[in-house]
Amino acid sequence: MDKKVSGQLIKEVIELANSSPSAGNIQARSIVVVKDSNIINEIKQSAKGLMNFEGEIPLLLVILAKPKESGERYGERGETLYALQDATILASYIQLVAVSRGLATCWVGYFEEKKVSQILKLPNNVRPVAMIPLGYPFEKVPAKERKKLNEIILKEV
Repeated sequence: MDKKVSGQLIKEVIELANSSPSAGNIQARSIVVVKDSNIINEIKQSAKGLMNFEGEIPLLLVILAKPKESGERYGERGETLYALQDATILASYIQLVAVSRGLATCWVGYFEEKKVSQILKLPNNVRPVAMIPLGYPFEKVPAKERKKLNEIILKEV
């Protein structure tokens, strides 16, 4: 994952992922694009989910929810749920687009939110909810086994 990802490819991934749905089309989410290896390494110390990565992480996208924006229209449910959904849907689209462009990616949610906010000097109106490291894979990794449909479909009514 050491090889740098071009600025054009980063922009393409984000532009395509930006078409992801959001509650009321408010799009209560943002992204911090972290390219600085010193900042990525500092974040790594606050993110157990990043500790197992071999080599350097060339790019880290920090996905932010904007609870107040969603809350203006939807009240408490907008703040506590819809803004988080908006951000996580965006993160999922980023992963889908990135993989379709030959990049390796991983969802990281195990991190100290306050420390990451401090490191990135984030304003109080945003909340980091996921981190997506992006880069070129060292090798092709086989897909992990998934649950069978009869294990994930609770019932049909």
